[in-house]
Amino acid sequence: MQDLEQCDSDPPRERHGAPGAAGPRPAGVRLLEAVLRTTVFLCLAVTLVHVVLVFFHVAPPNAVSRRYSQQIDAWVYPLFEQNWRLFAPNPDSVNRQVLARTAHAGPHGSMQVSPWFDLSAVDREAIEHQAFPSHTAQNLLRRAWAAYTETHGQDDTARSERAVMIQKYVTNIAADRIAEHRGDSGRDIDFIQLRVLTLPVAAPGSNAADNPSKPVENRLLPWWKVTSHGK
Repeated sequence: MQDLEQCDSDPPRERHGAPGAAGPRPAGVRLLEAVLRTTVFLCLAVTLVHVVLVFFHVAPPNAVSRRYSQQIDAWVYPLFEQNWRLFAPNPDSVNRQVLARTAHAGPHGSMQVSPWFDLSAVDREAIEHQAFPSHTAQNLLRRAWAAYTETHGQDDTARSERAVMIQKYVTNIAADRIAEHRGDSGRDIDFIQLRVLTLPVAAPGSNAADNPSKPVENRLLPWWKVTSHGK
């Protein structure tokens, strides 16, 4: 009798609001999910493009890398440059002293030229007696000059867009350091000139102060126009 009474009774009704009950999601949740899916898709697309462009940059010359060399270089340089120096380092066999001086147009058209400022000495002071010297003090100026010599040769002529970019890069480094040394914003820097002395490495145990090395190369670069620093 109990079974018959249970069969004759009405079926249990579904209670609204019970756990697991499906319902329309708020518009804010749907929008958040759409934004999340779009962001993930864009990240994956950018990652794929980056991997492909870097692959063609490091791969041997081929039809694709030669045809799209400008687009590949524009993406890789200067932030994603690839080289093998980590596995096959090429330390410098000479010491280079990079100096810079600036020029400013006076009120009557005369040029006011500053004394030479030793950029390399600033790096040496930041490295010596430092247990953990900064990467900037060790490599920024050195690698900038190495890139300049690779792209300009001995005649200081920029023959590519990357050479022009490297020249501006070296100019900005020198102008920023001189402005920081003076304690101003560098608004009085209209032109800048670099001078690079290549010195032989001193022999072990020799006193560089008593026997200064004679430079094997004294390279004077042309005056460059400075267009940054608020001008």
